[in-house]
Amino acid sequence: MTKTREKRRSALRIRRKPGYRRIATEEAWAPTEMLELYMKLMAKRSFDEPGFRSLMGFYLQSPSERARQVAERLQWLDERRIRDMDDSGIDMQVLALTAPGVQIFDRATAVSIAKSSNDQLAEAVRTWPDRFTGLAAVAPQDPPAAAKELERAVLKLGLKGAVINSHTHGEYLDDDKFWDILEAAEALNVPIYLHPRDLPRTMLQPFVERGLDGAIYGFGCETGLHMLRIIVSGALDRFPKLRFIIGHGGEALPYWMYRVDYMHAAAVRSKRFASAKPLKKRPGDYLKENIYITTSGMAWAPAIMFAQSVLGVDRVLYAMDYPYQFTPAEVAAMDAMPISARAKKMFFQSNAERVFNL
Repeated sequence: MTKTREKRRSALRIRRKPGYRRIATEEAWAPTEMLELYMKLMAKRSFDEPGFRSLMGFYLQSPSERARQVAERLQWLDERRIRDMDDSGIDMQVLALTAPGVQIFDRATAVSIAKSSNDQLAEAVRTWPDRFTGLAAVAPQDPPAAAKELERAVLKLGLKGAVINSHTHGEYLDDDKFWDILEAAEALNVPIYLHPRDLPRTMLQPFVERGLDGAIYGFGCETGLHMLRIIVSGALDRFPKLRFIIGHGGEALPYWMYRVDYMHAAAVRSKRFASAKPLKKRPGDYLKENIYITTSGMAWAPAIMFAQSVLGVDRVLYAMDYPYQFTPAEVAAMDAMPISARAKKMFFQSNAERVFNL
């Protein structure tokens, strides 16, 4: 029996498991023209973004066969992606523009590419409505335009929220100049998926010196920091109904929740740090009430079950992180988690349906 046939037989066994649909909630894609613009940027000697060169340079310029396959799969919004989903037992993907998305560009280019990519994504969703749904790209470089594009993408194109690939030229969403975007998401009742990207120059060097700048550690540190900055800035007091989603097991924040609560309260009481603002709640309360996490790249039952225990089973969603971590075997491992049938259906299906209004 060929490896392909063995793979498909395994997938068939997975698909026969009853009781829930498998909705993968952090699955990447990229329009070809955006990847071509990435290549042009990397060809410019004047373009000085070492984190971006490290990340996308590997996938777009490396001779590695794995890199080539990822770059190809990123561009698939057709039967080839559906085939991969079938082979791994995935019923639906929530698609989002891959990191760093439009956030590497100048303002005009970012606004244009966000609009074009949203149109292409919406067309794929119309073609495969039972298999694809998606999140809108927006350009934080122009917050008012980003808010308008999110409104268009949700109300006219039927997309289910926004993806923001962490920092924009080293700046974070806790800065109130970006709050047009947060206000729009709250008003539209859609989530913002805060996804990692290459590290900003200000924090890159200690990671890259030991090869820790990518998904192994750097991504989680930077995105967890970004989410925590938003929480302690008071943004979620200003926008109490706003929902964020973070991947990779919550970028370690569930594990740190007790210490963050304790030390934030101590910092506010002591007035040691002028920037430590009093909040209406503990930081951990916002994690429990405004934040959802996915398991992209973290198909590890102990971590998933811990997150469910501290955040609630209604706050943890399945994700594969296709095509970067395309591992069909993980689906069977997640099926086998020692949790109740009700919790498993929530994990794979019901939570995603609720969060993304499917």
